[in-house]
Amino acid sequence: MQNKLKIINDPVHGFIKIPYELLFDIIEHPYLQRLRRISQTGLLNLIFPGATHTRFHHAIGAMHLMFTALETLKLKGVQISKEEEQSAMAAILMHDIGHGPFSHALESMLMDNWHHEKLSLLLMEKLNTELGGQLDTAIEMFKGNYHRRFFNQLISSQLDVDRLDYLKRDSFYTGVSEGNVNTQRIISMMNVSGDELVIDDKGIYSVENYLTARMFMYWQVYYHKTAALAEFLLVKIMQRAKQLVLEGVKLPASGNLAYFLYKNQFESATEEDISRFTELDDTDLVAAMKLWQDADDFVLSYYCTALMKRKFPKTIISSTPFSQEFIDEKVQAANYSLGIDCGDKLVHQISRSLLPYNPVKQPIFLLGKTGGRMLLNEFEGQILSSFIAEPTTRYILSFPRGL
Repeated sequence: MQNKLKIINDPVHGFIKIPYELLFDIIEHPYLQRLRRISQTGLLNLIFPGATHTRFHHAIGAMHLMFTALETLKLKGVQISKEEEQSAMAAILMHDIGHGPFSHALESMLMDNWHHEKLSLLLMEKLNTELGGQLDTAIEMFKGNYHRRFFNQLISSQLDVDRLDYLKRDSFYTGVSEGNVNTQRIISMMNVSGDELVIDDKGIYSVENYLTARMFMYWQVYYHKTAALAEFLLVKIMQRAKQLVLEGVKLPASGNLAYFLYKNQFESATEEDISRFTELDDTDLVAAMKLWQDADDFVLSYYCTALMKRKFPKTIISSTPFSQEFIDEKVQAANYSLGIDCGDKLVHQISRSLLPYNPVKQPIFLLGKTGGRMLLNEFEGQILSSFIAEPTTRYILSFPRGL
C-alpha cells in the first residue's frame, strides 16, 4: 500500500508535511500537476532572472501556512475538527487550479471573462465528483458559505495565507528583500473572535510591516514598468492573434492553444473547453510566440520578438496621464521611423493602480487583551495603516526605441 503522508522540501518554508491522504491525492491529480508548468509570476523572470518558480510551488507553500495557522488557533483554544483542518488545507491547495498560462495576464483572454477563481471553482467541483464528494466542505469554505467565517478569511482576505506565501516566495525568488514578511510572527498573532479572523493587538507592527511590504512588492516587482509592459504585450499578442485568425489568417499553434484562438463563445464552459484548458500551460504560448516572431503580420511579429528576444520598447513612467498630443507625436514618429502606418498599435499608455489597504472591504480587526475588537486603521497604536488606505496610480508609456 502506498504511503501518502509525504514530506516535501521547500526552499522557502523548509520541510512541509502532507498530513492527510486526501491532500496527497489532490496534489497527484493532473489539475494540480499542471501548475508545475504555470509560472507564478508570469514574465517577471525577464526582469528578475530568478523568478522562475511556479504556481505549484505556491500551492504547496500556502497549504503549509494554512496548517501552521490552524495549529496556532487550536493552541489558543479554537475548536477545529480534523475534517475542518483537512478541508481548509484542501481549499487553499486548490485555490489556483483555474489559472491559465502565465497566471493573471491572460485569464480574461482565453475564455472571455472567465476569472481564474470561477475556473478554479469549476475544476474543484469536477475534482469533487471524482473524489466521491470528499471536497464538499472545502468548496463551501472556498466560496465563503461555510458557517465559520474565519476559514474563508484564511483562504481569501486582506491578510490570508495565500498572500503570506506569495509575498515571501516572490521576495525569495526575485531577490527583492522588501517583500520578505515574517510569516511565522504574523501567524502566531492570529486569533478568532466571533468566528472571525482577528490579530492579537500586540501584532500590530507585524501587520503594518506586512501591508507595506506588499505595497513595495507591487511597485517594485509586480508593477515594475518593464514587468507591466511584458504582461501588456502578452495580452496584445493574444488579441492580435485572435483578430488575425478571425480574418482568416492561419497561425501555427498547438492543438489546445489553437482551440482557444478559433473559438469565441464561452457563455458556459463545455466539457471540451475544460478538457482543453486543463491541458494548456506556459509552454503552449512560448512555442507559439517563437513561431509568430516570423509572422507576416508586422504587429504580431513585433510584439512576439519583443518578448522572445527581450527587445522591449522604451518605457517612461509618470504619476499623471500622458497627453494625447504627446502620444500622437510618438505614433507619428513610429510610422515615419519604421515606414509603417500602424504606429498606433506600437504606442501604448498603460496604467497600474494599487490600494495597499482597504479599510472598508474585509478590514483587518485587532483583538485587545479584554476581548474587544478594533479596526486596524482606527487602533491608537497604528503608525502607517491610516496613511496607506488611499489608492495610487502610475502611468507607463511604451513606444519603439530610437524615436
